[in-house]
Amino acid sequence: MATLHVRVGGMHCSLCTRSIQQALRRLDGVDDARVSLAHEEVLVRYDPVRVPVATLTDTLRDLGFTVRDPDRSDVFAEEERELARARRIAAATGSLVIAATALMVASRWGQVSPDLHAVIPGAQAVLALLASIGPARFVYRNAWQSLRRRILNQDVLAAAAALAGLVGGVAGLADPRLPGGAFFAATTYILAFHAVGGYASVLVHVRASQSVRRLLSLQPATARRLDERGNEEEVPVDELRPGDRVRIRPGERIPVDGRILHGSTAVDERLVTGEPVPRDCRPGDEVVGGSINLTGGIEVEVTRTGDESFLHRVARQVAEARAMKPGILRLVDRVLLVYVPVIFALAAAGTLFWLLVPWLAGGRPDGVRATYTALGVLVMGYPCALGMATPLAIVRASGEAAARGILMRSGEAFQVFRLVDTVVFDKTGTLTEGKPQVVAVAAAKGFMLVQPGASAPGDPEAQVLTLAAAAERLSEHPLGRAIVDAATGRGSELPEAEALRAEPGRGIVARVDGHQILVGNQRLLHEQGIRQDEAMARWVDHQHELGRTVVYVAVDGQLAGAIALADRPREDAAAAVAALRRQGLQTVIASGDHEGAVAATARELGVDAFHARLLPEDKRRLVLQLQREGRKVAFVGDGINDAPSLMQADVGIAVGAGTDIAIESADVVLPARRLPAVAEARALATASYGLTLRNVLLALAVNATGVLASLSGRVHPMWAMLAMAVSLTLVLGHTLATRLPVTAESTDASEVRQ
Repeated sequence: MATLHVRVGGMHCSLCTRSIQQALRRLDGVDDARVSLAHEEVLVRYDPVRVPVATLTDTLRDLGFTVRDPDRSDVFAEEERELARARRIAAATGSLVIAATALMVASRWGQVSPDLHAVIPGAQAVLALLASIGPARFVYRNAWQSLRRRILNQDVLAAAAALAGLVGGVAGLADPRLPGGAFFAATTYILAFHAVGGYASVLVHVRASQSVRRLLSLQPATARRLDERGNEEEVPVDELRPGDRVRIRPGERIPVDGRILHGSTAVDERLVTGEPVPRDCRPGDEVVGGSINLTGGIEVEVTRTGDESFLHRVARQVAEARAMKPGILRLVDRVLLVYVPVIFALAAAGTLFWLLVPWLAGGRPDGVRATYTALGVLVMGYPCALGMATPLAIVRASGEAAARGILMRSGEAFQVFRLVDTVVFDKTGTLTEGKPQVVAVAAAKGFMLVQPGASAPGDPEAQVLTLAAAAERLSEHPLGRAIVDAATGRGSELPEAEALRAEPGRGIVARVDGHQILVGNQRLLHEQGIRQDEAMARWVDHQHELGRTVVYVAVDGQLAGAIALADRPREDAAAAVAALRRQGLQTVIASGDHEGAVAATARELGVDAFHARLLPEDKRRLVLQLQREGRKVAFVGDGINDAPSLMQADVGIAVGAGTDIAIESADVVLPARRLPAVAEARALATASYGLTLRNVLLALAVNATGVLASLSGRVHPMWAMLAMAVSLTLVLGHTLATRLPVTAESTDASEVRQ
């Protein structure tokens, strides 16, 4: 099976996604087709032997869509141009409405001469034509494309209402009994309101799509390639090939995926696994491009480049997840599936009634009332406020959320949040602090060092920590910094260290107050011939079972003790998990850390389930599996390795301290890293959906009243324009007056699923 990933232009509603899926899945050789309306992307799994790529793209074009490369560098700029274009169209049609209103007021209530009064209908016709062939011509184009796809949506209804106004206007020029000028003005109003609604929708939904570019920018642009004699040459990373050798100095970002040939070091691989503790690496170990070489110089053989490198694989996963993100049938589109056919049916029925019933009663068909009915129902039936119902509710909820430190990047996904039943958390940096901290200290049996400068005589554990901190005082290793912070936090005065010697990938050796102090891992102890007793071995094993990292401390060739370090849960993590569970949600941890650490965090926080040692593709696979089981999933994370999962989830939530790629892949951002805001965001999502639902009902109530009145064949088109203003005012007023919940406890699981 092959995969085709393309960006598709011309999707106007969530019904378009269905037409694309149905058309592609009907093709012989297509296994699956996924469509993302929010990102305008399509991902197709197909058999290239049975169906060529050209057939797939031609099918999309035959439906009236445009097809282009999803990774074009100007996508963000193009979206900004789309927003500017929508703004210009709204402004232009708004100007025409102002002119049409002035003419209508002058015609009905103004003191104008008969000659001027006679030309007003013609002036209204000019304004309606200017709107139709000028800024609002997209309404007719979108309607035609929707009809070609057998879709009845708001574009179709707007075009039908606008055409009805034009027909009524032309008929009014021929027959004085019909108000031609008013019908032309109705067309201008309809097109203008539709354009303003379109601008509001674009304003809410256009979002930056720079995640892949931001991700790939993490890879250094150049690398130091070694020739056969070991001489360095700085070359662009794109020129590297498998088998090339590169040199990486301490503190530099690793430019490529490769295997260490010479040297030992500690590598910060939080990029890959999310684990806060650096990995000790030596010859033969694999390293990943984009991670950071911390302590020692190394020589690396390139093993993967280009599309096969880790960063490119994650970029590809983010792009695919974006296209496969579950879509939703918007509330407004669900309403229109019924509303549009009903309006057309009522227009036809009303027309037939006034043509046939008088004739059957022995009279003449009433052509004027039939015309009034047909045109009036179509014009009155256009629900101008319906297109504003969702954007206004989202903008209202966005403002409320922002006041609580919750930023919404995707209005649709925010409203989908109400349906979420499973929340998957990344561990490191999300539920935990994201950095190692000292959690336990043990002294070896019989250890006691009494001399000037020793801290807390009689407290061997404090001595172990103080001596280790003195040796690590000048170290930049995260474990060393954590030990120093723990010692100084307890008020210990650190003696000066001399003759500092780093052992890359193993630890550090120093002289403190005339004693040789060794701080490092078990490998360093073994190399120095230092052994541990059974009691210490049992203590270390217990710490490992809890998922903690252990650092040994030796003094003058004898084991003095050991220090356990771990990434502690955030203070508000337990409260956040508890709030979600009270809402009836299942909580899960998905982490790249080892099983002991993840299990310990899950137990401490009361999380329902956990998964450990997951790579980025594994996390995304877990989210997909939960979605295939019928669950609605929210994913909460902050790292690069979380980006594909954030994009794949029904709702992606990034904590604000996270990387740019995580934030760009998310639908909701928590800049203050306040985890209880996850539950608050869900409560707001439910309230926002309820507000949208009530807005829709208000808009439909006004239009339904107008449509029923239009069946009488006596409703003047001016009332249709008034109805547009009334419905929009009602929706806007209701949106501003509605109070949204202030705490997560205001919404429970039963309310969410209503």
